Amino acid sequence: MPAPRDLPILYATAFLRSLSTGMVGVLLGIYLAKLGFGAAQIGLVVSAGLAGAALATLLVTVGGDRVGRRRVLVLLAGLAAAGALAAALVSDYAAMVAAAFLGMLNGMGRDRGAALVLEQAILPAASGEANRTQAFAWYNVLQDLGHALGSLLAGAPALLVGSGLVPGETAAFRVALGVAGGLVLASGALYLGLSPAAEAPPDRPRQALTPRSRRLLLRISALFAVDAVAGGFLVTALLSYFFFERFGASQGAVAVLFFGARVLNAGSHLGAAWLAQRIGLVNTMVFTHIPSSLLLMTVPIAPNFAVAAVLFLLREGLVEMDVPTRQSYVMAVVRPEERTVASGVTHLVRVGSWAVAPLLAGALMQGFSLGVPLVIGAGMKIGYDLLLWGSFRRLKPPEEGGAPP
Repeated sequence: MPAPRDLPILYATAFLRSLSTGMVGVLLGIYLAKLGFGAAQIGLVVSAGLAGAALATLLVTVGGDRVGRRRVLVLLAGLAAAGALAAALVSDYAAMVAAAFLGMLNGMGRDRGAALVLEQAILPAASGEANRTQAFAWYNVLQDLGHALGSLLAGAPALLVGSGLVPGETAAFRVALGVAGGLVLASGALYLGLSPAAEAPPDRPRQALTPRSRRLLLRISALFAVDAVAGGFLVTALLSYFFFERFGASQGAVAVLFFGARVLNAGSHLGAAWLAQRIGLVNTMVFTHIPSSLLLMTVPIAPNFAVAAVLFLLREGLVEMDVPTRQSYVMAVVRPEERTVASGVTHLVRVGSWAVAPLLAGALMQGFSLGVPLVIGAGMKIGYDLLLWGSFRRLKPPEEGGAPP
């Protein structure tokens, strides 16, 4: 039976957490540059935050159901809030790396942390199987609306300085990061209202994987790793740094750009749910993702910021259509009692792979060209899409006529 009160709580926590993530994603790269960090150092800070998220995802996958989903979600929110506050208070490079790691500081600009493992394991039971894909679509819509408004809020430091409320840019950035920490802490308070139905089914073996599910997760996780490494070249912190350095875009212009991008992301999730009903989950994932990567390849060769912004926004209208469809697909092709492990393994692979790439992307930006990571990331994503379609187009979820897991 669906738990009616859990669904709005999950929607609200996803929105609040993504507000924080949207702010940090846009602010972090520019903030660190203003502190005097170079591109390679910025890449290492972003990688450290994602490495912390990867470790948290591993621990959640192994022990989240055993410890209790609500308890773990509250703990994760507290750690993330502490990380944002620590980043706002320190200026030393080593201390910043430590704060990013321990607080799972998210420079992706998109909410892809350990909390999603548990939220997405809870979501099918909260919505009911018949509404699963639609629930994932709305969940991602609210996330990207949060990302959009968070990106817009990243322009707050300029307003704070201009109004005279805060003395100096660095102090304004610190205030904004403190606000980001407060938002994710508020999500932790909401988790306390989840019903007992949010916990793992007590009458089924926890975290058991059938041989079929184990083989499936191994294959799909290997492909997700390719996509995630590519995505690690394209984290928001480095993209905002790219627009800031390559075109001389102001902090406010970058904030507005990413606001527009996240609004387009949000709308695309509903489009993805509609399209998946007509052509299937895997086809929707692949046939929207490839054009988005081709558009991204054109951004580094744009003659000015205006053209680059238009190309980037066109890309953002397509790039996230694979997210709710991918999440729904993974949850559909494993058994209900396997969902925490399935969500955890696929997220762990993605977050772990993301953690590697920003360090390399920062080094490439500093040593070669600002646009090199964009081209490499887009090319890898196209390769991933082709491999995914070749491997999984025949494995259909039950609603598309596939056999139940």
